[in-house]
Amino acid sequence: MQHPDGAVLKQLQPPPRGQRELDFYNKVFATDCHDDVLLELQKFVPTYYGTWAPPSLPNELYLKLEDVTCRFNKPCIMDVKIGQKSYDPFASKEKIQLQLTKYPLMEEIGFLVLGMRVFQVHSDSYETYNQHYGRSLTKETIKDGLSRFFRNGGCLKKDVIAASIKKIQKILQWFENQSQLSFYASSLLFVYEGLLPQTVAKLTDKKSSEKRAKPQKGIPDGEVWEYNNNVHVINSAENGEEETFVGHSLSNMCILQKNGCSNRYQNSVPLEAKNLEQGNCIWRNTTLNSLEQPDHNNFKPQLEKEFCLMPAKLQEVPEVEVRMIDFAHVFPSNTKDEGYIYGLKHLITVLQMILDN
Repeated sequence: MQHPDGAVLKQLQPPPRGQRELDFYNKVFATDCHDDVLLELQKFVPTYYGTWAPPSLPNELYLKLEDVTCRFNKPCIMDVKIGQKSYDPFASKEKIQLQLTKYPLMEEIGFLVLGMRVFQVHSDSYETYNQHYGRSLTKETIKDGLSRFFRNGGCLKKDVIAASIKKIQKILQWFENQSQLSFYASSLLFVYEGLLPQTVAKLTDKKSSEKRAKPQKGIPDGEVWEYNNNVHVINSAENGEEETFVGHSLSNMCILQKNGCSNRYQNSVPLEAKNLEQGNCIWRNTTLNSLEQPDHNNFKPQLEKEFCLMPAKLQEVPEVEVRMIDFAHVFPSNTKDEGYIYGLKHLITVLQMILDN
């Protein structure tokens, strides 16, 4: 779900989990925070912009977070739960047993693939893998199972794997240097660009041309509709007319994004929603021109050329994000978080094995 300014809206969970996660974000992003450990942690989590609630449902509170997928055209996304325990120290015996039953290998492997969404260039569509796929992976199959995320129709995306490893190593370094927080049932979110670099360049040129064009009917000057590839878009009313959100549940998604991702949140003020036209969201239709499809007879050679023989300059700087998410089970501590550290180290090891292979 998205706020009209493009930020992600995550509904607050029931207590005590929701309050715990809210306290975590408020502490890490406090304006008067001078704790070097927390200031460093800000680099590894989505930026927090406070809370928001629809005027018609003031008790339905949402965390307002950075959309880390916004700069990607066709984001490939993976959620990996990290740590040897997926239950916190205050979990009941029933909860502990339930978590152990779900994935008995959690303590040994140290991480669990909760889901993947991988854009396939040959079909211009997404393949999805849910939590059942991740729980089916064993010590023998975890390497091949994880490598699927880095294959989206061509050669293994080694540049993406290498960039991911570097980002995980920075998070690992943070954990090894801190002993004030312990994380349970928390995840790493991986994102990379699914389109070929050549296609991205063409699409960027096309968007630039469209931005210079006259704004469409119903869109204020200086704003353009944008498509977020990580969310489902609700169709607007009949006859193409825009419909104003008044009392509908925010289980549906509404979206109005300002021109440009980098300055999308410049006017966001923590703990309040600003200039939202009385809190109303705008529903709209979204139509994308399908990308030109290659000749299927010549498709494999084309993939080999574009993936494997990509210019070195393009390979050096892949579009990759690795962020920590889900903080409903974060607790104060006075020791290193050995379970999370173990999970990070083993994940790096497996990714390195995929890269070396």
